[in-house]
Amino acid sequence: MCTTCGCGRADVTVEGEAPGHVHHHHDHDHDHHHHHGHDHHHHHHDHGPLGAAHAPGLSEARIIEIEENILAHNDHLAAHNREDLAAQGVLALNLVSSPGSGKTTLLTRTAKDMAERAPVAVIEGDQQTSLDADRIRETGARAVQVNTGKGCHLDADMVRRALGSLDMDEGGVLFIENVGNLVCPAGFDLGEAAKVVILSVTEGEDKPIKYPDMFAAARLMVLNKSDLLPYVPFDVDKCIEYARRVNPKIGVLTVSALTGEGLDKWYAWIEALRAEQAALAAVN
Repeated sequence: MCTTCGCGRADVTVEGEAPGHVHHHHDHDHDHHHHHGHDHHHHHHDHGPLGAAHAPGLSEARIIEIEENILAHNDHLAAHNREDLAAQGVLALNLVSSPGSGKTTLLTRTAKDMAERAPVAVIEGDQQTSLDADRIRETGARAVQVNTGKGCHLDADMVRRALGSLDMDEGGVLFIENVGNLVCPAGFDLGEAAKVVILSVTEGEDKPIKYPDMFAAARLMVLNKSDLLPYVPFDVDKCIEYARRVNPKIGVLTVSALTGEGLDKWYAWIEALRAEQAALAAVN
């Protein structure tokens, strides 16, 4: 069990991993010294059993300590993911939303439309099935499915494992489609350049203040299914007001993955972020 959100992760599977792969969550010999010129094997993260915080007799202070250790360990791996992606010139975006936001539909259309601009790859996170990864592959984009089992979010280690099965092209764009959930993914850095929260107009405009941590962590809010605005009681201005109440700097785009409305601005936003990342890499 994950002490930060109560989800299990023992049955995580990553498509393409070698048969017989044994994954030990706390002993990550991720061998970065071959890539970065330094040895990280001295970082031994022994946080105790993931279910320890739910065992009787543990103090609140000990529970908090275990949670902090899990998040610190995740951030350690996320930093290496970010370093590896930057070395390849890959822009990684973490797409988060509630179930039913149209996230996969937006992603399949994006993969098709961006194919001529940059190599596109996808890490697809779901609790079960590979249906969404199959949809992505039909566009011609590379995709790796991560099934989290009982887990309600992806973490940096799952992404690290997926990257090992995904042959990324230099200068490409990596979309990480997180598990549908507006709570738990907010607290887990995956090594992405930015989180993008996708909100359908069929949901309530008050989602940003109901789930403030997610909207505070996101760089962009995409309001999807704009073609349904004439038929649903969704106040776009109120939604944007709520989002900027929790995150004054959040960008906002209104799109329809079905009709294509607003997608030119979505692609322009991605291209601007690619240019920003390339400029930072040149300086460093």
